[in-house]
Amino acid sequence: MHFYIMTLFPEMVMQGLNTSIIGRAMEKGLLSIDAVNIRDYAFNKHNSVDDYPYGGGAGMLMQAEPVYQAYKAVEGMIAGAAPNEPWLKEAKEDAFCQAESLKEAGKPRVIYLSPQGRTFNQKMAEELAQEQELVFLCGHYEGIDERVVEEIVTDYVSIGDYILTGGELPAMIMVDAISRLVTGVLHNDVSAEFESFQDNLLEYPQYSRPEIWHDKRVPEILLSGHHANIEKWRREQSILRTAKLRPDLLKKAQLTENERKLLSRDDKCDKIQNVVKKRDGPLVRMY
Repeated sequence: MHFYIMTLFPEMVMQGLNTSIIGRAMEKGLLSIDAVNIRDYAFNKHNSVDDYPYGGGAGMLMQAEPVYQAYKAVEGMIAGAAPNEPWLKEAKEDAFCQAESLKEAGKPRVIYLSPQGRTFNQKMAEELAQEQELVFLCGHYEGIDERVVEEIVTDYVSIGDYILTGGELPAMIMVDAISRLVTGVLHNDVSAEFESFQDNLLEYPQYSRPEIWHDKRVPEILLSGHHANIEKWRREQSILRTAKLRPDLLKKAQLTENERKLLSRDDKCDKIQNVVKKRDGPLVRMY
């Protein structure tokens, strides 16, 4: 899978993603990440990419042309005919040729990191992991000229209802979450299938050696060797943990009748019963 991150701070992005699991996946050729410096496509000797917004207002705005030229460079890289350096400065004709060839292959998916976008979640990560290439556009200052955003962006995505100084950290978060779903990136591909937010449930509690730590013992069921009972216990713990910590997720969770009864038995889950009632009807309380 190939990631292209359009940014004013390529060193920040690459230093954060070149390590640990993502770094090893890059070494193995499972992933590739290119940080494209938007400043390389500025059209002035100072490589500045910002200017005052029309109509006034606080702060500066990223100009359309440097962003657009950086995007065209990414298009060329995806087409496989562009060198790593900013080729558009030297060969406008090549840019036109690459754009024409991309009409047949389809335009890449371009994600603009913005608080105005849909909130990123695990389901979206799974969807995006099916793509061959993803392009991230990292804003700065007061944003980006609306005209180029309309021209190139396919998806608006936010990582939460708060404001950051730029789009680099959200892009890195998304690359990490998406990358671990790519086959071969994790040592155990099955682990990605049984983690928090799968089936809209949080992950069950986990334990390792020693068996007793600070007078706290590992649950007996996990020492039994009975795999079916262990899986049943883990499922139940996921449901109870979700009810306690993230009851909002249960609105979309697919629960069996017995699992709904499990919730009704647990006094700590009283506050989420209304959520389940609205969706599935009254719960049957067990005594």
